[in-house]
Amino acid sequence: MAPSRMIQPLGLAVSALVKGWMSTLDYKIAYYDPSIDPAVPFDDQPRLYLFWHEYIQFFLHLRPNCHMTMLLSRHRDADILAEIARRIGFGAVRGSTARSGSTAICQMMKNAKEKWLLTMTPDGPRGPRRKMAGGAVYLASRLGIDIIPLGVGYDRPWRLRSWDRFAIPRPGSRARLIAGPPVSIPGELDRQGIEHYTQRVEKLMNRLCALAERWAVEGYEIKNAANLSPGPRRGILYAAYPHRAAVDEISPEAREP
Repeated sequence: MAPSRMIQPLGLAVSALVKGWMSTLDYKIAYYDPSIDPAVPFDDQPRLYLFWHEYIQFFLHLRPNCHMTMLLSRHRDADILAEIARRIGFGAVRGSTARSGSTAICQMMKNAKEKWLLTMTPDGPRGPRRKMAGGAVYLASRLGIDIIPLGVGYDRPWRLRSWDRFAIPRPGSRARLIAGPPVSIPGELDRQGIEHYTQRVEKLMNRLCALAERWAVEGYEIKNAANLSPGPRRGILYAAYPHRAAVDEISPEAREP
């Protein structure tokens, strides 16, 4: 792990690399509900956006400066990631979502009350890959907010030999995002309820991810899919914004289970 004095220069270098590399891709998005896009706020409702750890650079590049807080672990491995997120335009909370009344939970709750949007990778920081821990559902239940599952895919990316098989997209290749239907989480869930909704959301995320990956590789068209560009797009009228995409016409099984 890099010494602490190297965190800032490494964060600066990597954030510039991410921005330059990711800017070469061909992005499209398919919405189940376009009003949930953090780049085009239609309401002041906080939400919790979830995506798998292997695609973290996708979200960092596409949704900077959108008043979003990312939950990152306290492991030293995440020090550089926290610096990158800060430089790109995300807030960062360090800690765990374990059922312990931790400072991270308290800070995420405070940010939600201040109308921040929340995001995390529910299989991080160390896996297992694409297996969701219960912290995200616990947090959404405590806060009374919806979960927005996101499925990401690249066209035949390179993959690292890490626990998450971290995906590195080929320059100029297709990158696809499917923003799934909001999942309402009941308040004050018990342990059994948290496990039930965790399995439900995990299943949905894996379906969306598989569909986004197939979309990226095969390059077919989805009706009402839209081009995707970085950053906030304030002031865009809802009437002029892309309608709900016809994802179900391509894959009816991708509906919320």
